[in-house]
Amino acid sequence: MSTILDRIIATKKEEIKSLKTKFTYQDLEQAEYFSKSCKSLKEALKRNKFGIIAEIKRKSPSAGIINENLDVAKQAKNYEVAGASAISCLTDFTYFGGSNDDLLNIKEVSSLPVLRKEFIIDEFQLFESKAIGADAILLIAEVLTKEEALHLTIIAQSLGMEVVMEFHSQSELYKLNVFVDVIGINNRDLHAQKTDVQNSFDLFKFLPKDGTFISESGIKTGYELRALQKCGFHGALIGQSILKQQNPKEFIESLHTKINAA
Repeated sequence: MSTILDRIIATKKEEIKSLKTKFTYQDLEQAEYFSKSCKSLKEALKRNKFGIIAEIKRKSPSAGIINENLDVAKQAKNYEVAGASAISCLTDFTYFGGSNDDLLNIKEVSSLPVLRKEFIIDEFQLFESKAIGADAILLIAEVLTKEEALHLTIIAQSLGMEVVMEFHSQSELYKLNVFVDVIGINNRDLHAQKTDVQNSFDLFKFLPKDGTFISESGIKTGYELRALQKCGFHGALIGQSILKQQNPKEFIESLHTKINAA
């Protein structure tokens, strides 16, 4: 029986086929952002005691509708004012309600590094990511072979973008390559859509000692962030917990207060 991740990847393959009939590599290379330099997500995380990557998305397969009437530009401004280190933008439409326009809108109003959070399985998506202004891209170990991950990492970096590579289990870590900029531990099982922050603590001891690490998904409190920071993580990617707040700026500031009190 297929899981939600299987269905997402099947849909993505069809979307990529369609994308390639509409655009060429040359079309993407002529986009305004393609020739612009990227901001470093890795350096942004390390400027603070602990960095928060604040996410923008409208829905998810696990949570359903999160914030259907999201004002992307306003949210991005709030994230920057509140002291977020970077912004993560879901561009998948079918399952997350996002679009490339969301990322473009963020770039217009914010100077923070922007991570394109997408199910990237083809190098054409990397050229698309650069064309819409992504500073960094996400690679998901679970949907790539070791060779594919290495190839996509090298291509992304040759275009000037950084790579966040995401892992959920110890069995995936052999796919890591030395060029990856940021290692992410996803606390959500993408097949079962169940989340447990303990996953980050369990996997940390298996990570290389000299990397830059973030924890992703299911994080709700400043106390969790303090524990992650003490464990050795440099930041966390937080979506739903922020997006459900009436005042996201105050919520992010409260998280920073708890981190800095450690």
